[in-house]
Amino acid sequence: MQVKELVSYLNQIAPFSYQEPYDNSGLLVGDPTAGIKGVLVALDCIETIIDEAILHGANVIVTHHPIIFKGLKRITGANYVERTVLKAIRHDINLIAIHTNLDNVHFGVNHIISEKLGLKHVRILSPKAAINHKLAVFVPHTHSDLVREAMAKAGAGMIGSYDSCSFSLEGEGRFRPGIDANPFLGKAGELEVVREVKVEVIVSQHALNAVLDAMKAAHPYEEIAYDLIGLSNTNEYIGSGMIGTLEKEMEVMDFLNTVKRTFHCGAVRYTNPTKSLVKTIAVCGGSGSFLLKDAIRAKADVFITGDFKYHEFFDAEDHLMIADIGHFESEQYTSEWLVAQMKKKFTNFAVRLTSVNTNPINYL
Repeated sequence: MQVKELVSYLNQIAPFSYQEPYDNSGLLVGDPTAGIKGVLVALDCIETIIDEAILHGANVIVTHHPIIFKGLKRITGANYVERTVLKAIRHDINLIAIHTNLDNVHFGVNHIISEKLGLKHVRILSPKAAINHKLAVFVPHTHSDLVREAMAKAGAGMIGSYDSCSFSLEGEGRFRPGIDANPFLGKAGELEVVREVKVEVIVSQHALNAVLDAMKAAHPYEEIAYDLIGLSNTNEYIGSGMIGTLEKEMEVMDFLNTVKRTFHCGAVRYTNPTKSLVKTIAVCGGSGSFLLKDAIRAKADVFITGDFKYHEFFDAEDHLMIADIGHFESEQYTSEWLVAQMKKKFTNFAVRLTSVNTNPINYL
């Protein structure tokens, strides 16, 4: 199996097109055509992770955080980023990152956190807009099922937990083939009237090219009439953060202590409780202060995330309690989830969870 096949699978569970503009997910170092000998999974890619991969004979490392985040103008080993990349290259180790694209999908990082907390009725806290398209294609009645099924197999018609969603409307198509045409129906120079079906599907941005290719391959016409319309509405299954409810209300300090134990926190930094009992919980793995207003708007009792700055804590303004559990702590279970997904999918190479704690922060 080649590295590009693993990249393709990761793109299926968390499309790279969903990463934030500043991000750098995907295959960062390596050869897409290289065969996979073994995979090591970690939260961060640093020198000790490269050493661990070498020790276990793994030539692929999958991490949540990309080691190459900003542009590298030279690779001389002057810092830990350059040293890590150099060592990976020297030992033919391929580096893959699955970062904010995994943050932004429904069953990604924030769903993992929500499950650890036992949250129910979870939903995306800040859904993304304008990432879907409506594709409407006009097909002769005899081939409508064929085209509809081909588009569905390519990823069209995905709405939440439903697939193969479409809408069809029958009508009459008219056209006159030109003298140089090679029509599927009709004759050159003669007006043709055909019973046609307008098939409409929703297509996410990441699947658009594949769906268009599948539609064109299955369609019998030489010239295909179709509409492609960008939609401005939000996709409730793609976006930042997550919010849900505890099965039962909890006393606020009992809840904080449960969070501390669950995520093995050295410390939890929190604002003054606004309620004695809490039930509605918002979460964001990593650095989530940008979602504070969304958490307030959603009437969360507690907002759990990491990397809040001192003055940002004041922004809660007694609307909710902020609980900063740490960046590493909030995302630590991402790696074991990725291992589980890859082990279910692939059996022809070993997938190993790192034994190295990459958290750069210690607590006294």
